[in-house]
Amino acid sequence: MDAYRLLKGTGLKLTQQRLEILYILMSDVDHPSAEDIYERIKLKMPTISFDTVYRTLALFERHGIVSRVHYLDDKSRYDPNTTHHCHFVCTRCKTIKHFQWSELDELTVPDEVQRWGEVKDRYLEIRGVCQDCLRKERSAQEPGEEETS
Repeated sequence: MDAYRLLKGTGLKLTQQRLEILYILMSDVDHPSAEDIYERIKLKMPTISFDTVYRTLALFERHGIVSRVHYLDDKSRYDPNTTHHCHFVCTRCKTIKHFQWSELDELTVPDEVQRWGEVKDRYLEIRGVCQDCLRKERSAQEPGEEETS
């Protein structure tokens, strides 16, 4: 779905700033932060403020247009894919990858959690080191040198 139709379908007021922010989100596969989006959009719209970007992302999140991925460096990242999915986060290069795990929805929620309240959704984030970072690490090691970590 294109950004214009998606935004129009929410009933939100269509503004050029909102459309541009949504275009950036929909064309980016790296789960950009508000800061990343601001840096990209100000090239096209030099008068836009960071506050406008930040408030627009919060509005999009409230309307289900994007979801927020809490991130390792305390920056939130934004994901325009609002379908149910999980994330793998590389702790070295900060890459975020989507994956499906249907078995997660089939797991029984622990009694303790059910006593806390009603579960509305399940979300899983797995953190580790991606294959690209592992390859770079291996190729950087001298033959016979032992890894230290």
